[in-house]
Amino acid sequence: MKLDQALVDAALELLDRRWPAGEPGGAAAVRLADGGILTSVGLDNMHGSVALCQETGAFIQAYTQDRIVTASVCVCRDPERDRILILPPCGVCQERLALWGPAVEVAVPREGDPTQWEARTLAEVHPYYWGPQFADGQWPSQAQHSE
Repeated sequence: MKLDQALVDAALELLDRRWPAGEPGGAAAVRLADGGILTSVGLDNMHGSVALCQETGAFIQAYTQDRIVTASVCVCRDPERDRILILPPCGVCQERLALWGPAVEVAVPREGDPTQWEARTLAEVHPYYWGPQFADGQWPSQAQHSE
């Protein structure tokens, strides 16, 4: 299953449900191989170093349920400019998504308009991924499935 507007809408619906309009906040949604969608929000904390990205909860749910993530999107409200931004996965979330391989699609902001999205594979977003150096030239998820 691919990244599509329904996945983006699931993240937007959670954002609006969790934080009222005008408040900053973020939410994420992941698509599963079986077509299901999991959503999550970040864990804000007074101590910033223990906060978690919006996507983390959905990644953990998928991993706990032994389900395959095929796409991911993260959105963030910018109340100062009254807009919703599309956030590409940070480096840590790219590492988390690597569990499901280089073909996972992620939403990235469209060039010139961070409120619009386009899909890119994880391999496109992270072309020099370090993992294959330690897994016979394959991403770790590919090496695990070929045994």
